[in-house]
Amino acid sequence: MLPIESSRKQHVVVMAFPFGTHAIPLFNLVRKLAIAIPNTHFSFFNTYNSNKLIFLASNSSNIPSNIKAYNIGDGVPMNNVFTNHPIEAVELFVKATPENFYKGLEAAITEIGIKISSLITDAFLSFAVVISKEMNVPWIPVWVSVPYTFSIHVYIDLIRQLYENDEDSDSGDKTLELIPGLSKIHIKDLPDVILPINRTNLEESPFECMLSKLGRMLPQSANVDMNFYQELYPIPLLDDLKSKFPNLLNVGYLTLSMPPPPPPLLSDLDVTGCLSWLDRQKAMSVAYISFGTVATLPHNETLELAEAVEASGVPFLWSLKDKWKDYLPNGFLERTSMQGKVIPWAPQTQVLAHSSTGVFVTHFGSNSVNESIANGVPMIGRPFFGDHPVNGRIVEEIQGIGLRVEGDVLTKSRVIKSLELVLVHEQGKEMRKKVQSLKEIVLKAAGPNGSAAKDFKTLVEKLSM
Repeated sequence: MLPIESSRKQHVVVMAFPFGTHAIPLFNLVRKLAIAIPNTHFSFFNTYNSNKLIFLASNSSNIPSNIKAYNIGDGVPMNNVFTNHPIEAVELFVKATPENFYKGLEAAITEIGIKISSLITDAFLSFAVVISKEMNVPWIPVWVSVPYTFSIHVYIDLIRQLYENDEDSDSGDKTLELIPGLSKIHIKDLPDVILPINRTNLEESPFECMLSKLGRMLPQSANVDMNFYQELYPIPLLDDLKSKFPNLLNVGYLTLSMPPPPPPLLSDLDVTGCLSWLDRQKAMSVAYISFGTVATLPHNETLELAEAVEASGVPFLWSLKDKWKDYLPNGFLERTSMQGKVIPWAPQTQVLAHSSTGVFVTHFGSNSVNESIANGVPMIGRPFFGDHPVNGRIVEEIQGIGLRVEGDVLTKSRVIKSLELVLVHEQGKEMRKKVQSLKEIVLKAAGPNGSAAKDFKTLVEKLSM
C-alpha cells in the first residue's frame, strides 16, 4: 500500500516482550507501519539484549528513520548468578514491570516532544491497559502465537471453573468441547499457566499472574492484531472471536515476507554450505531438524534422535549448536558425513523453501509452524512448553499436516516410525497435499488484495486518526 500522509504527527509507543521469538514479529509489524505512515514516530521499548539481537539482525538501511529503539531495564540484579530454571530471566523481567516501561516513556516523551497517540504492545504485557487509560490512548495488543491459544486465554476463567478441581485421573485427556473451535484440544495440552493441575507449584509466579489477567484485560483493547491469516481459522473459532472482538485484525505472518522475495545470492546466506548441500539432494527427501533458539532437547533424546536418523538412512540437515555436539553418539559425525550435515545455524526460511526438504522435525513453536505451512512442508514435532503442545495438536489432529511424536519424547523407534510415515507412506503424501493446500491459501491471503492487506490498511488508518 502507498504511504499515508497524516496532517499531524503521531507518536506510537511499542512495548515488546523480550523473550523467545516474541519481539521479532512485533518489530516486523512496526517496521511495516513505519513505512506506511512516515509522519508517525515509533518508540520501540525493549531490553538491551533483545534490541541488540533485533537491530543487529536487521539491515540498518531497512529500518525506517521514524523508528527509535529505547532500552528498558531487564530486572536482573547486579552480579546475579542464574540457576538453570528455564524462565528465571522472564520472572525477573516481569517483577520489574511496569516501572521499567514508565521510565522509558518519560524519556521518549521528553526526547521526541510529541504526545503519545497510541500504545502497541505484545499481548502478554496485560498491564499496558492501565497505562493506556492513564494516558487516554488506545491500547493495541499483538498476539504472536496462534489464535487457538488466544481463545484459551480469553476463556481462562471458564476453563478453570470446569477443570481446576477435576480429580479424575484421566482429566488430562478431556477436551475443550464447550469452546468453539477447540473441541480437539486436550486439557493436558494447555500451557501451565492456565490450569494449576498442569503445574507442580500451585502458587502463581509473577509471570503466570500477568498471563492470568489476559482474558479480562484483552476486551478493553481498541483492537487486537493477530500474527495469522483469517482464512486459516476454523469457522467456529473465527466467528466466536469476532463476536467478542469486533475489531480483530489478522495482519498475516509477521516473521515472513509473503509472497516470498527472490532468493538472495547464495554467497550472502550460505555461510555453512547447507543450501548448496541441499541442492545435491533428491526432491522432498531431506529431514530438516531444528528446535528453535530457546528449547533445548534433553541429552538422552539428542542421542536417540541421532541414532534414529542414522539408522533410517534419511538425508538430514540438523541445526545444532556446537556446545551440544558432545551429546551426539561417538563417531556419529564421521559415520553420517555422506548422509547428513550438522550445522550451528541454518537460514530456516530458505531451508524450508528448498525443494529437497521433505519434512521439518521441530518443537512446534508458532513461528516455525507458520514457516513450515508457508513453504508447504509437513512436520514431525516434539513439543516442549508454552503453546507447543497446542500447536502440535492443531498440526496433527485439526490440520492433518504432521505428526506429534508419541508421548512427546523422542526415542529411536518413534523417530524412525515417524520419518517413514511422513516420507514414505501414503499418510505422509496426504499430509503434504494438505500442507500444500494451506500454503496456497496463505499466498492468496497475503496478496495485495488479500485479507491481511485489508486488515493492515485498517490498522494504518486507525493509527493515523
